[in-house]
Amino acid sequence: MRVRVLKFGGTSVDTPERRQAAVRRVVQARADGCDPVVVVSAIGRAGAPYATDTLLAELEGVDPAATPAPRERDLIMACGEIISTVIMAHTLAAAGYPATALTGGQAGIVTDEVFGDARIRSINPHYVISTLAEGRIPVVAGFQGVTDPGTGRHGAITTLGRGGSDTTASALGAALRAEAVEIYTDVPGVMTADPRLCPGTVTLPRVSYEEIAEMAHQGAKVLHPRAAEIAMEYGIPLWVKGTTATEAGTQIAGTAAELPHRVTGITHTPRVAYLTLHLPYREDRRRLELELFRILARVRVGFHLLGGSPDAIGLAVPRESLATVAGLLDGLVVPAGGGSPHRLYLLRVDRGGTTFGVQEDLLARAEGLAEVVAVPVQVVDTCAVVSVIATRMWETPGMGVAVLETLQDAGIAVLQTADSALSLSCLVHEKDTGHAVQALHRRFIRQEDDGPPAPGE
Repeated sequence: MRVRVLKFGGTSVDTPERRQAAVRRVVQARADGCDPVVVVSAIGRAGAPYATDTLLAELEGVDPAATPAPRERDLIMACGEIISTVIMAHTLAAAGYPATALTGGQAGIVTDEVFGDARIRSINPHYVISTLAEGRIPVVAGFQGVTDPGTGRHGAITTLGRGGSDTTASALGAALRAEAVEIYTDVPGVMTADPRLCPGTVTLPRVSYEEIAEMAHQGAKVLHPRAAEIAMEYGIPLWVKGTTATEAGTQIAGTAAELPHRVTGITHTPRVAYLTLHLPYREDRRRLELELFRILARVRVGFHLLGGSPDAIGLAVPRESLATVAGLLDGLVVPAGGGSPHRLYLLRVDRGGTTFGVQEDLLARAEGLAEVVAVPVQVVDTCAVVSVIATRMWETPGMGVAVLETLQDAGIAVLQTADSALSLSCLVHEKDTGHAVQALHRRFIRQEDDGPPAPGE
């Protein structure tokens, strides 16, 4: 059995015309001698009647002051994919290709119990395999699974987090030992930058698993990083293709270590908030950093970069997580340092609530027993992260200087930087995002002047 998994994003199945284009892709897989397994996302994007965001807004609109229970929230968030699955299966059947719609649970996807951001624990694809054996095409709802019935939650529906349909496709590909997993979207493949921001972008014919995972981590929306990690672990070739495009798309295979130095692309992450903790004592920096890691891990908030100076810690988080992070940090007491009296740090967020004042009053009663040191936390919530993705970054002297010079020459202020083996990221003001992406793309990829963008684009 030669299995090929084809995943179609929401914009690839949101109109009859696009669904017919998807059908043609499935039929071509059969013509190539493969057994197609289809994975679909919810139809359309925010504002569409059955988009996940629309359904969630309906739930939250019941009472804006009451937060829905995570289990029930996942139930409604999974509806969009189920609707899309039924419509796509019927579209295939109407075209003469019998198909069976399956939920994530029916496809055998079992997850942990972290509602809203579940991880796949196992897949038993026997229903998918038996459907193929009957000559039918399985159409699986992406983005979802079920908890293990043995845990006492009776197979509760869970969702895999944003981009989870990519993860579904990659994980099913691994479980079925697929010869390839193809991700279909509204762009012709993996682009060197977001074409909506940057003119002159090109489609990359091939990238490594590590490159696409880094691009995804740094803001590229073409593929979820977990999907790339699963495919790399099991050695499954990935493809990113346009549903209606005639180009071959981008193949994802191999490792970055096999490649010479090259700049792969320019990515960006909008809607970022930047918090700066001003430290009175440098020797306790590491202790405060560890406490930040612990807090963010506890509430499952990812951060875009961590940096600063000897006297400050800088932390960039998604803007939608700012209220949560600020609420946790304001009034937080962190023991640090030694000597007598013992030193306690008391964090004060400049947009926090009343917690700092309450904690300050309580700690004042312990005067003489501990040294209480206030740590102001400054917040700037109109930022973005722009990243240069490149192989062998650490082996390329002057790369960081070239990035900073490019942004400086373009009149763009860099608030903070961070690097990894495959990326160099710069925190900029959000209004400068497009200008920064364009300037870096011209410098490192196009290396030609395609017209100076206006600052703030």
